[in-house]
Amino acid sequence: MPLSEAERQSFLAEPHIGALAVARPDAGRAPLAVPIWYGYEPGGDLWITTGRDSAKAEALARAGRFSLLADRVSPTVRYVSVEGPVVSSEPTTEEEKRDIASRYLPPEAVGPFLEMAAREHGDQLTIRMRPEHWLSADLGGL
Repeated sequence: MPLSEAERQSFLAEPHIGALAVARPDAGRAPLAVPIWYGYEPGGDLWITTGRDSAKAEALARAGRFSLLADRVSPTVRYVSVEGPVVSSEPTTEEEKRDIASRYLPPEAVGPFLEMAAREHGDQLTIRMRPEHWLSADLGGL
């Protein structure tokens, strides 16, 4: 059964691991599909961070849009999928780095993660997508 608009936005705002899908620039290749942390507040744009020189960043720049699927399997199978255009791509701020890490990690792990990321992840971009198309379901009633 599809979720209401409020239910799907609330679900997407929870810290699920997303599955990002974007068309690859290479002919004959399947879409790039990878797990990713994301941020979302109901009614706003969805945002992700990625390496400035990553395959994701290149594919997103060329395609200009992407899809993201968030799901869970307990207590019921539920998912929300959104698709839309990239509306901005800017260098990631320190606040955004802390916000996304804090969304997914326990408080005591945020500092060490940010230190590791500064050493190993290189320059990051924050890419924002405006959700245009939604698919959703809660299969708990089946």
